[in-house]
Amino acid sequence: MGVFTYETETISSIPPARLFKAFVLDADNLIPKVVPQAIKSTEILEGNGGPGTIKKISFGEGSQYKYVKHQVDAVDADNFRYNYTVIEGDALGDVVEKINYETNLVASADGGSIVKSISKYHTKGGHEIKEDHIKEGKEKASHLFKAIEAYLVANPDAYN
Repeated sequence: MGVFTYETETISSIPPARLFKAFVLDADNLIPKVVPQAIKSTEILEGNGGPGTIKKISFGEGSQYKYVKHQVDAVDADNFRYNYTVIEGDALGDVVEKINYETNLVASADGGSIVKSISKYHTKGGHEIKEDHIKEGKEKASHLFKAIEAYLVANPDAYN
């Protein structure tokens, strides 16, 4: 098995506490409302939302994929950290065994946030991840993030 690691940083005008509440703690409710074409629904299959929880995320009509299952690895609301692993679903394909995501929100000097993300793709056998596949995933995640950010800007009283 190979492990391919990718790091990204995204800047947001939204403070970390508010962004974490919306994008992490209430994502299961908010994302299907704001971007239903991306995420149709999220269902908790096991657990209470904390570490060990398993969620099934069903993608929207326009997606080439049907679902993935996430396992929550860590939720640290005090330090704005969230880690989860994609453990199952057609988005993994024949090459990827699982994907670990580590997200950390830190305050920026202007009162917004810096979202630091690390993605670790665990491949089956000796397979490698194609750069186009990673780029496509990053673009989808960026669009989803920007939609949530736009919702928060348009609704300044939400998630305070």
